Amino acid sequence: MIVRGVFSFAIALLLCSTQAFAQNPPDRRWSGEASLGWDNSISGNVHSAGIGVLNGLPAVIEKRSYDDVYGTGVQFRFGLGYMLDDRQQVRGTFTLQNVSADLVQIGALGTAPLYATFDDYSSFALDGGYRYHFETKYPKLRPFAGATLGIAVIDEIDAALAAPALGLTFDATDFYDGTAAFTFGVEGGAVYALNDRFDVEANLGFRYVSGLSEIDGLQGTGLEDINDDSGRWTLPLMFGVRVKF
Repeated sequence: MIVRGVFSFAIALLLCSTQAFAQNPPDRRWSGEASLGWDNSISGNVHSAGIGVLNGLPAVIEKRSYDDVYGTGVQFRFGLGYMLDDRQQVRGTFTLQNVSADLVQIGALGTAPLYATFDDYSSFALDGGYRYHFETKYPKLRPFAGATLGIAVIDEIDAALAAPALGLTFDATDFYDGTAAFTFGVEGGAVYALNDRFDVEANLGFRYVSGLSEIDGLQGTGLEDINDDSGRWTLPLMFGVRVKF
């Protein structure tokens, strides 16, 4: 239901771009922007649940979400936009993110707790998008809605597992290979004009990143499938500045 609604909203936004250009195009069509914000996880798991054997002992793995392992990550975005008219804009953005993992208990090995540390979630993304700006009774304030499509390049993620109570460690377990993931998003927000050249903006959106390329680093353990479902939805909240030229 969520996916269907998001795609329907995106299609409706893109159809807006077929309307005729406004009679009074903006004086400055180009803009550059920089923004900072938080990438709040909504769904998606770093690994799923499973039962298998490690080092000859029964292992029970519980699922852990991106929020469990990485928490809320910080994003940096840099973009370039072009106003088709006084309401419609096409944009390109570059997004950079690096988030460190927490030490998490992922299950049990025999009767002992099993812990894991994962590599950083490090990625950069290139997205193209469309925005439609709405008029208000306040000339300096313009709400907008938009949609984006793109690719995110995510670094390889390995994991170190340990059962300290048993004196056992499993180093550099391969989880995910480097991945070029598909991204899709919708957003809404507002731009406030400080003057005829500089704006500040805030936006909130839904963003989907497709699954990572799994590696069978746990081959032969019965746990090979715990990293097969890593697609995720996030809720980015961003604040930034924009300069028009």
